[in-house]
Amino acid sequence: MAEDFEIDTADLERRMEGAIASLRVEFSSLRTGRASASLLEPVMVDAYGQMTPINQVGTVNVPEPRMVTINVWDKGLVNKVEKAIRNSGLGINPQMNGTIIMLPIPELNEERRRDLTKVASTYAENARVAIRNVRRDGMDQIKKAKNDGMSEDDQKFWETEVQDLTNKFIGRVDETLETKQAEIMQV
Repeated sequence: MAEDFEIDTADLERRMEGAIASLRVEFSSLRTGRASASLLEPVMVDAYGQMTPINQVGTVNVPEPRMVTINVWDKGLVNKVEKAIRNSGLGINPQMNGTIIMLPIPELNEERRRDLTKVASTYAENARVAIRNVRRDGMDQIKKAKNDGMSEDDQKFWETEVQDLTNKFIGRVDETLETKQAEIMQV
Protein backbone atom coordinates (compact mmCIF):
# COMPACT_ATOMS: atom_id res chain seq x y z
CA MET A 1 0.00 0.00 0.00
CA ALA A 2 2.98 2.34 0.59
CA GLU A 3 3.69 2.32 -3.18
CA ASP A 4 0.37 4.11 -3.75
CA PHE A 5 1.60 7.19 -1.91
CA GLU A 6 4.81 8.63 -3.33
CA ILE A 7 5.70 12.23 -2.55
CA ASP A 8 7.61 13.83 -5.43
CA THR A 9 10.72 14.93 -3.53
CA ALA A 10 12.57 15.45 -6.83
CA ASP A 11 10.09 18.20 -7.72
CA LEU A 12 10.44 19.76 -4.27
CA GLU A 13 14.23 19.62 -4.57
CA ARG A 14 14.11 21.21 -8.04
CA ARG A 15 11.95 24.06 -6.74
CA MET A 16 14.25 24.62 -3.74
CA GLU A 17 17.22 24.61 -6.12
CA GLY A 18 15.41 27.36 -8.05
CA ALA A 19 15.27 29.49 -4.88
CA ILE A 20 19.06 29.07 -4.46
CA ALA A 21 19.66 29.99 -8.12
CA SER A 22 17.50 33.08 -7.73
CA LEU A 23 19.44 34.05 -4.61
CA ARG A 24 22.75 33.77 -6.49
CA VAL A 25 21.41 36.07 -9.23
CA GLU A 26 20.32 38.60 -6.62
CA PHE A 27 23.71 38.37 -4.89
CA SER A 28 25.53 38.96 -8.17
CA SER A 29 23.75 42.31 -8.43
CA LEU A 30 25.23 43.44 -5.11
CA ARG A 31 28.41 45.29 -5.76
CA THR A 32 31.48 44.54 -3.72
CA GLY A 33 33.72 47.38 -4.89
CA ARG A 34 34.62 45.62 -8.13
CA ALA A 35 32.95 46.39 -11.43
CA SER A 36 30.76 43.65 -12.85
CA ALA A 37 28.27 43.57 -15.73
CA SER A 38 25.90 41.57 -13.53
CA LEU A 39 25.63 44.65 -11.32
CA LEU A 40 23.10 46.04 -13.80
CA GLU A 41 20.99 42.89 -14.25
CA PRO A 42 18.15 44.03 -11.95
CA VAL A 43 17.95 47.48 -13.62
CA MET A 44 14.95 47.81 -15.92
CA VAL A 45 14.55 50.63 -18.49
CA ASP A 46 11.24 52.01 -19.75
CA ALA A 47 11.93 51.35 -23.43
CA TYR A 48 9.30 51.44 -26.14
CA GLY A 49 6.45 51.39 -23.64
CA GLN A 50 7.59 48.41 -21.58
CA MET A 51 10.13 47.64 -18.88
CA THR A 52 13.21 46.11 -20.52
CA PRO A 53 16.45 44.74 -19.00
CA ILE A 54 19.35 47.14 -19.52
CA ASN A 55 21.35 44.55 -21.48
CA GLN A 56 18.59 44.55 -24.15
CA VAL A 57 18.96 48.27 -24.90
CA GLY A 58 22.75 48.45 -25.02
CA THR A 59 26.05 46.65 -24.68
CA VAL A 60 27.37 46.40 -21.12
CA ASN A 61 31.19 46.27 -20.79
CA VAL A 62 33.72 46.30 -17.96
CA PRO A 63 36.80 48.02 -19.47
CA GLU A 64 38.49 48.59 -16.09
CA PRO A 65 38.20 47.08 -12.60
CA ARG A 66 36.30 50.16 -11.37
CA MET A 67 34.31 51.10 -14.50
CA VAL A 68 31.22 49.76 -16.25
CA THR A 69 30.16 51.21 -19.59
CA ILE A 70 26.88 50.89 -21.43
CA ASN A 71 26.83 51.61 -25.16
CA VAL A 72 23.14 52.43 -25.72
CA TRP A 73 22.01 51.39 -29.21
CA ASP A 74 19.16 53.92 -29.54
CA LYS A 75 20.05 57.58 -28.89
CA GLY A 76 16.49 58.21 -27.75
CA LEU A 77 16.92 55.81 -24.83
CA VAL A 78 20.14 57.25 -23.39
CA ASN A 79 18.35 59.53 -20.92
CA LYS A 80 15.93 56.75 -19.91
CA VAL A 81 18.84 54.37 -19.25
CA GLU A 82 20.60 57.03 -17.17
CA LYS A 83 17.40 57.71 -15.20
CA ALA A 84 16.88 53.97 -14.59
CA ILE A 85 20.42 53.65 -13.20
CA ARG A 86 20.00 56.71 -10.96
CA ASN A 87 16.69 55.37 -9.61
CA SER A 88 17.95 51.80 -9.14
CA GLY A 89 19.45 52.36 -5.68
CA LEU A 90 22.87 51.08 -6.76
CA GLY A 91 24.50 54.27 -5.48
CA ILE A 92 26.30 54.89 -8.78
CA ASN A 93 26.41 58.25 -10.54
CA PRO A 94 26.26 57.73 -14.34
CA GLN A 95 28.37 59.96 -16.62
CA MET A 96 27.19 60.59 -20.19
CA ASN A 97 29.41 60.61 -23.25
CA GLY A 98 27.16 60.57 -26.32
CA THR A 99 25.47 57.17 -26.45
CA ILE A 100 27.97 55.73 -23.96
CA ILE A 101 27.12 55.85 -20.27
CA MET A 102 30.07 55.38 -17.93
CA LEU A 103 29.55 54.13 -14.41
CA PRO A 104 32.59 54.70 -12.19
CA ILE A 105 32.41 52.27 -9.27
CA PRO A 106 33.48 54.13 -6.13
CA GLU A 107 35.27 52.49 -3.21
CA LEU A 108 32.79 51.22 -0.66
CA ASN A 109 32.96 52.89 2.72
CA GLU A 110 32.29 50.94 5.93
CA GLU A 111 28.71 52.21 6.26
CA ARG A 112 27.83 51.26 2.68
CA ARG A 113 29.36 47.79 3.21
CA ARG A 114 27.15 47.28 6.28
CA ASP A 115 24.10 48.42 4.29
CA LEU A 116 24.94 45.92 1.54
CA THR A 117 25.26 43.07 4.06
CA LYS A 118 21.76 43.96 5.30
CA VAL A 119 20.46 43.86 1.73
CA ALA A 120 22.17 40.48 1.27
CA SER A 121 20.47 39.26 4.46
CA THR A 122 17.11 40.37 3.09
CA TYR A 123 17.72 38.47 -0.16
CA ALA A 124 18.70 35.37 1.85
CA GLU A 125 15.57 35.62 3.99
CA ASN A 126 13.44 35.82 0.83
CA ALA A 127 15.13 32.62 -0.39
CA ARG A 128 14.45 30.93 2.97
CA VAL A 129 10.78 31.92 2.72
CA ALA A 130 10.61 30.48 -0.81
CA ILE A 131 12.14 27.22 0.42
CA ARG A 132 9.70 27.08 3.34
CA ASN A 133 6.82 27.61 0.90
CA VAL A 134 8.02 24.60 -1.10
CA ARG A 135 8.21 22.66 2.19
CA ARG A 136 4.64 23.66 2.99
CA ASP A 137 3.51 22.39 -0.43
CA GLY A 138 5.25 19.07 0.30
CA MET A 139 3.59 18.82 3.71
CA ASP A 140 0.21 19.59 2.09
CA GLN A 141 0.80 16.69 -0.34
CA ILE A 142 1.52 14.43 2.64
CA LYS A 143 -1.65 15.56 4.45
CA LYS A 144 -3.71 14.90 1.32
CA ALA A 145 -2.15 11.43 0.99
CA LYS A 146 -2.84 10.80 4.71
CA ASN A 147 -6.50 11.67 4.14
CA ASP A 148 -6.49 9.30 1.14
CA GLY A 149 -5.30 6.43 3.33
CA MET A 150 -1.52 6.78 3.80
CA SER A 151 -0.30 5.01 6.92
CA GLU A 152 0.99 7.00 9.85
CA ASP A 153 4.46 5.46 9.49
CA ASP A 154 4.63 6.54 5.84
CA GLN A 155 3.41 9.99 6.82
CA LYS A 156 6.20 10.34 9.39
CA PHE A 157 8.76 9.04 6.87
CA TRP A 158 7.78 11.56 4.18
CA GLU A 159 7.53 14.44 6.66
CA THR A 160 11.09 13.66 7.79
CA GLU A 161 12.27 13.47 4.16
CA VAL A 162 10.73 16.85 3.31
CA GLN A 163 12.09 18.44 6.50
CA ASP A 164 15.61 17.07 5.85
CA LEU A 165 15.48 18.48 2.32
CA THR A 166 14.34 21.85 3.70
CA ASN A 167 17.13 21.90 6.30
CA LYS A 168 19.73 21.07 3.62
CA PHE A 169 18.64 23.97 1.40
CA ILE A 170 18.29 26.46 4.27
CA GLY A 171 21.87 25.52 5.20
CA ARG A 172 22.98 26.26 1.63
CA VAL A 173 21.29 29.68 1.80
CA ASP A 174 23.13 30.40 5.05
CA GLU A 175 26.49 29.33 3.57
CA THR A 176 25.92 31.46 0.46
CA LEU A 177 24.99 34.45 2.64
CA GLU A 178 28.10 34.07 4.82
CA THR A 179 30.32 33.94 1.73
CA LYS A 180 28.68 37.01 0.19
CA GLN A 181 28.85 38.99 3.44
CA ALA A 182 32.55 38.15 3.83
CA GLU A 183 33.11 39.28 0.21
CA ILE A 184 31.27 42.56 0.82
CA MET A 185 33.13 43.34 4.05
CA GLN A 186 36.53 42.55 2.52
CA VAL A 187 38.44 45.82 1.98
